[in-house]
Amino acid sequence: MAFADRAQDFWDRISPRERTLVVLLAVATPIVLAIWLGSSIKDGLAEREARIEKMRRALVVIADLKSRGPREAQADDPLKDIGPEPLSLDTYLDNAAKKAGFTIKNTTPHTPVTRNGFVTTSISFSIDDLEIDKLKTFLQEVETTSKAVAITTLETSRDRRDRTKVDAKLIVSTYSREKTEASGGAGGGTGGSAAAPKKGG
Repeated sequence: MAFADRAQDFWDRISPRERTLVVLLAVATPIVLAIWLGSSIKDGLAEREARIEKMRRALVVIADLKSRGPREAQADDPLKDIGPEPLSLDTYLDNAAKKAGFTIKNTTPHTPVTRNGFVTTSISFSIDDLEIDKLKTFLQEVETTSKAVAITTLETSRDRRDRTKVDAKLIVSTYSREKTEASGGAGGGTGGSAAAPKKGG
């Protein structure tokens, strides 16, 4: 009753105009809260629907790629472009570096490895203080220009003095078919592969 008495006393002391404002405030407050709550719910539902729609589109793309992937893989066999002569990795990498806007200083060749009728020729090198965008461009050029070339090892670390640059250590390999002459005419390519020394592998 004490609260009711205080409320009645407050009501009696205020002017008619103030009473009107209190009544309007009492009516408007729940309406404003209801509108705000409804708007928040609507925004949340719209955001959720957008995420669901984005997920649906992604699933459609994945399903499409999955359905046509085997056929495209058969039609675009990377092994068909691999010949008996390996690419010049130094020239190949120099061209990729030029497109990325830098120069490769030193490379170290590895001993070629023969296995299952294919010869793997590799070189290793380091890149220091290179902008991230340039490294990205370089890696794309190396991986996409020729199907007979691949980055087999990649280690990167941020430059401590400049966080926009990276240091990288790479091994890049190119593949060629084993020459049938290497087998001495005995057993063909398969026999030559079995007899070849497996250095480094």
